[in-house]
Amino acid sequence: MNYRHSFHAGNFADLVKHALVLWLVKTRAASGPLTVLDTHAGAGLYDLSGDAARSKEAEAGVARLMTDPDLPPLMQALAERVAALNPDGGARFYPGSPLLIADTLASEGRYVGYELNPPVRALLAQALADRPNAEAREGDGYALATAEAARAKAPLILIDPPFEKPDDYIRSAETAVAVVRRDPAATVAVWTPLKDLETFDGFIRRLQGKAGPTLVAEARLRPLTNPMKMNGCALVIVNPPPGADAAAQQICAWVADRLGDPGGKAEIWSF
Repeated sequence: MNYRHSFHAGNFADLVKHALVLWLVKTRAASGPLTVLDTHAGAGLYDLSGDAARSKEAEAGVARLMTDPDLPPLMQALAERVAALNPDGGARFYPGSPLLIADTLASEGRYVGYELNPPVRALLAQALADRPNAEAREGDGYALATAEAARAKAPLILIDPPFEKPDDYIRSAETAVAVVRRDPAATVAVWTPLKDLETFDGFIRRLQGKAGPTLVAEARLRPLTNPMKMNGCALVIVNPPPGADAAAQQICAWVADRLGDPGGKAEIWSF
């Protein structure tokens, strides 16, 4: 695969995803031991002085987060996690979902991250080495997470593919539906880019009437008129816990207002 998340780590889309995933994990784990399965885990930890310095996406994302003096609580929670990795200040190191989730779960909770690329899986295992409640597994995250979810009680599934393959939208929707049909108490969060409405609407139609109640949290940086650009992103949450709409509004509004163009906006809706 050509996609390398190290070029995009710490961008606006990571801020949306990670702030909301942090809230989801904390909220779901408050009810008891939680299993979190991450279909496309990545390396787990990113040095933003490398690939990300060339893309400059982190400069318009996490760098802005870390210098904003008036963050709302859920963005502040993410900023504190970034600060913990950078004791000398700044934002050279950025945590991916694996570290954020593993460090949020209680000791009886469990995180499993799947990664198809062997060298990246090795980096993930290294990042998680000091966290006994977390493990890295190599293979097809869609299939492996679906199978593992059947052995867990009310798990949280994070689906965050690169959307580089033509079937990523289809497999993301099919995985979410399969998990929730087997366990209606499961929660599935699917991250997607927002490029054009036609593609996104097609993904939503694959979920409607097939999964449980669903919340769509969109952060639009600009109108969705140029399908060659990532104009925003969304986290689509099947079976969201109570309070998810308010949490999503807080996070997406900050990203759209502070990082977007004039006319950027948050769109939070359910079906």
